[in-house]
Amino acid sequence: MTGRKLSSEERILWGKVAKSTRALPGRAEEARQFDEEIAAMMAAEDAALRKPMPLEAEKNAEPPRATARKTPPPSHHPLEKPVHRKLAKGRLAIEGRIDLHGLYQSQAHDLLLDFLFRAHDRGLRHVLVITGKGTSMGSEGALRRAVPLWFSKPEFRFLISSYEWAARHHGGEGALYVRLSRPRGQL
Repeated sequence: MTGRKLSSEERILWGKVAKSTRALPGRAEEARQFDEEIAAMMAAEDAALRKPMPLEAEKNAEPPRATARKTPPPSHHPLEKPVHRKLAKGRLAIEGRIDLHGLYQSQAHDLLLDFLFRAHDRGLRHVLVITGKGTSMGSEGALRRAVPLWFSKPEFRFLISSYEWAARHHGGEGALYVRLSRPRGQL
């Protein structure tokens, strides 16, 4: 591996490409090792960016600017059982739904982010995200695996309060009930 560092745009592009590929038969171990090396490089780059400034540099540096968010980003919890039950039985309205069947991950990511932004701005609380089960050729489904991972990314994290797999008649493990966070200023 070379010492060249990837730009943030290159890292995003590489992530999209890497997620859309599968290792050749007999080469899965090499692919796993390569993924581990990339993850270690990215962690080292992130750690280097977070290093504190040396004391001498602090004397001459201007004071740090206040950031908009001092608290750590919220983590997602599963929906409470009564809320999940009400959604499943139709006693609590599903205010919006999006079907991501048949889309590539990059298309689905952008479409889902746009949908959640609009739903959040409109003040919706409960939406259904249909990923599909992805049972073709024995796979678990790329979107079924990817969507919950996307929810922990910064661009999605503040939009979502919690999520849980849907009831069978709403898609079961091929769909997610998503509770959106309240817009700022609302209680």
